[in-house]
Amino acid sequence: MLNKKNIILIAIGVLLLVIGFLCLATGPADNPVSLTVAPLILVVAYMVVIPLGILFTGKKQDKQD
Repeated sequence: MLNKKNIILIAIGVLLLVIGFLCLATGPADNPVSLTVAPLILVVAYMVVIPLGILFTGKKQDKQD
């Protein structure tokens, strides 16, 4: 089940995707932002942040009865 931390991580990943695609669409094809920064942002979003948001479970607290 997704909790609040998972939703926040996925939202950050989606925000990074939007920023990455906006950077990719800027300026001419030889723009350093669209050639280096945008692909790095997209890789971090797709390969790190969104999978962390899906797979992160956090600490489980043992219930003492």
